[in-house]
Amino acid sequence: MIVWMDKTNWRDYGRANEPFKLIGRLLPRFEAGCWTHEEELFALPREKRYPSEPVLGLAAYVDSPGRAVFFFYEAEQCLGQIRLRTNWNRFAFIEDLAVSAAFRGRGIGGALLCEAESWARQEGLLGLMLETQDDNLLACRFYLKCGFTLGGADRLLYSAFEEVRHETALFFYLRFCKEN
Repeated sequence: MIVWMDKTNWRDYGRANEPFKLIGRLLPRFEAGCWTHEEELFALPREKRYPSEPVLGLAAYVDSPGRAVFFFYEAEQCLGQIRLRTNWNRFAFIEDLAVSAAFRGRGIGGALLCEAESWARQEGLLGLMLETQDDNLLACRFYLKCGFTLGGADRLLYSAFEEVRHETALFFYLRFCKEN
């Protein structure tokens, strides 16, 4: 079951924020006006976890135009979340998508993306967009499988942060049909 975040369930935000595996990286290439990519697998996979976000800022997503958080529940347990907002380019920007580690690969992420697409269409937006890192190959594969296309890369986005300075930000887009 997918539900909007509201004042009764906002404390479930972050429950799905668990470590994820880094098994390789996506290597983007821009030639002749088109993005292509290859994969590079790591000899030794490792885990990464995003820091927990303060819940204070979540109030801006409750009953606010142009912003939404959806939770995926099963048997009253929050197994996933997606946070998005309208972006200046008339796309819905997915700021966060997380699924509890034990429940990955069961369609929860895809269901949350479908909910995000429905929300974005209701908002009259052109599509969905998001940013992930080149070394999060499993996420890159997931977005490509869901129909997203690589739209850009930024090697400097994380340059101010020593621990992730080596990462390249990758921007993925899912453009809706023209009848939107």
